[in-house]
Amino acid sequence: MELNNLKPAAGSVKNQGKRIGRGQGSGKGGTATRGHKGAKSRSGYSKKIGFEGGQMPLQRRVPKFGFTNINRKEYVGINLDKLQEMVDNGRIKDTVDMAILVENRLARKNDLVKILGRGELKAKLNVSVHKFTATAKAAIEKAGGEAVAL
Repeated sequence: MELNNLKPAAGSVKNQGKRIGRGQGSGKGGTATRGHKGAKSRSGYSKKIGFEGGQMPLQRRVPKFGFTNINRKEYVGINLDKLQEMVDNGRIKDTVDMAILVENRLARKNDLVKILGRGELKAKLNVSVHKFTATAKAAIEKAGGEAVAL
C-alpha cells in the first residue's frame, strides 16, 4: 500500500456527484442550482425563525393575555404510591430526604419537592422535603411516620 493507491473504505464516501459552482463546463455552473436572484440565491442567507415572507408572523398576530408571575416557585411532585413502590423495591429504608430523592433520580439537587397524596402508604417513613399536601401529610402520619417541611 502506498500513497498513490489509497482509497476510502467501501460505502464511506457518498457524495461523488457533480461539484456545483465550478464553471459552465461542469453542467452546474452559472446559478449553481440556486435559481435566479432573490435572497435565497445569495451567500450568507439565513431565514429568521418564524419568518413568513413579510406577512405578519403568527407569534405577533396572536393576542397576548394573562399574567406570568416572575416569582413563581416550581415544585417537583412525588406521590405516595411512588414512595411505597421504592420501599417495596428496597431503595428506601426509613427516611426520605433530598439526598435519597436525588440519588434515585426523582428530583435534581436544586429542585423544590412537594409530596402529593395519590396512592396508599403502608411503610413508616420520616419524610423531610419542602412541602406536603394535606392528604399526603395525614397519610404519612397515619402510617406512623413523620413529615418535616424544610
